[in-house]
Amino acid sequence: MTLAEQLIIAPVVIPAVVAPLTLLAMPRRRALAVGLSLAGCVAMLAAAVALFELVQDNTIRSYAVGGWPAPFGIVLVLDRLSAAMLVLSSALALIVLLHATLTAADRQGSHFHPLFHFQLLGLNGAFLTGDLFNLFVFFEVLLIASYGLMLHGQAAARLKAAVGYVVVNIVGSALFLIALGVLYGVTGTLNMADLARRIAVSGAADEGMLRIAGVLLMTVFALKAAIVPLHLWLPRTYVATMPVVAALFAILTKVGVYAMIRIVPLLFGEGAGALAWMPSPWLFPAAVMTAVIGFAGVFVAQAMREQAAFALVGSTGTLVLAVSCWTQATMAAALFYLVHATLAGAALFLVADVTMRRRGPYDDAAVPSPRFSGQQATGLLFLASSIAAVGLPPLSGFIGKLFILQTTATTSNWIILWATVLGTTLIGVIGFARTGSILFWKASPSSAGPIDGPNRSNADLITPTILIGLLAALTIGAGWATAQAQATATQIFAPQRYIDAVLGSIPR
Repeated sequence: MTLAEQLIIAPVVIPAVVAPLTLLAMPRRRALAVGLSLAGCVAMLAAAVALFELVQDNTIRSYAVGGWPAPFGIVLVLDRLSAAMLVLSSALALIVLLHATLTAADRQGSHFHPLFHFQLLGLNGAFLTGDLFNLFVFFEVLLIASYGLMLHGQAAARLKAAVGYVVVNIVGSALFLIALGVLYGVTGTLNMADLARRIAVSGAADEGMLRIAGVLLMTVFALKAAIVPLHLWLPRTYVATMPVVAALFAILTKVGVYAMIRIVPLLFGEGAGALAWMPSPWLFPAAVMTAVIGFAGVFVAQAMREQAAFALVGSTGTLVLAVSCWTQATMAAALFYLVHATLAGAALFLVADVTMRRRGPYDDAAVPSPRFSGQQATGLLFLASSIAAVGLPPLSGFIGKLFILQTTATTSNWIILWATVLGTTLIGVIGFARTGSILFWKASPSSAGPIDGPNRSNADLITPTILIGLLAALTIGAGWATAQAQATATQIFAPQRYIDAVLGSIPR
């Protein structure tokens, strides 16, 4: 194994080391702890970019932890999909952490930085693992960290929402364990590549239990992705938590979608015979309802954070519309849109945070207020992030939705899909336009003076601007990005390459 291939474990090792170091340093040397935290995010991003460059040769690589070969030991697998998700999560993490540091949001609790890196440990591990049980383990790591981050800053509403969030995810974890038990009982393995080979040659006697396991897995992933009717936890949770934390949580729903993309073509793809694509016949109608309910929530929302939360639900629905077609072309469109939707959702929450800080007692509620510091700049950022969220030109959301419409034009459900995408876009435009006009452009009472507040710099505008800049870069580089998405989709729909990379010449 080359030195570059040894780097596969870095996205897991770096946060696992940085988290306890920041925990130890925080009580007495806060500046050192913050410096370590930022340096850890920079190192993770550098490692992720290096790994992304490594997969450009289209080779799938596996890393056997401890030297134990698959399927007996823990294995990490690097392909185009996992590398792209690592870059996305690392870039988002660095931007969010920078915002938390610049605005002192991280100072509202002593454990923000350790929890932040444990969250990244769970995310990166979920993207790299080649074993379903370890996917469960990494899910639990990121969920436990998210419980603490959600309560960061303390508030009665946060505690109340956290109880529901914890209960929902405990139920999801229980279903995940049941699915793993069924799969192991039938196949004798939980290594994804080995599972794919064994399911492909399974007999009719095992078909019923494998169907149950597949449906349970898809239910768990749908819960993580907040797909209707398993979406009710998300708006309440994301509105209650601090916006800077919710910005990081923008990628959590995408972990559920990632798991679907990883598991279904590999375990239940064309090679699965009678079990091919069987876990997901309900996914398309659920995606339609998710997109409609999400953007309807944007239309009726009474605050920026509420709109951002429902926009995340709606964008996930749009994403899953493309995923549910299970073709190589639509998967490429889905991957492009996944990157866009994550960045746009995070941008909405950071703009909401800036607005809340500057409007004082008016918070982010959609009501007229007196003038406040940086109103024009904040309004422009809200305009840009709203355009991105609903998918209007000139930002990458328009390209992503156009890509989805183009690639789904030959599918059997294209009329419903097109109507959903175009209709929800219109609803989202109206909702965001109403909120923006009230918050930033509607005249305040003539007797009202500017909102008083402490002198503040414009440092809190930096990170939302960076996110909008990344969306603009994705638009300018759309040709390169779509080529990357198409190459990734090609790998996803060639599961034998994944199996051979992990198991090599091990006999069936």
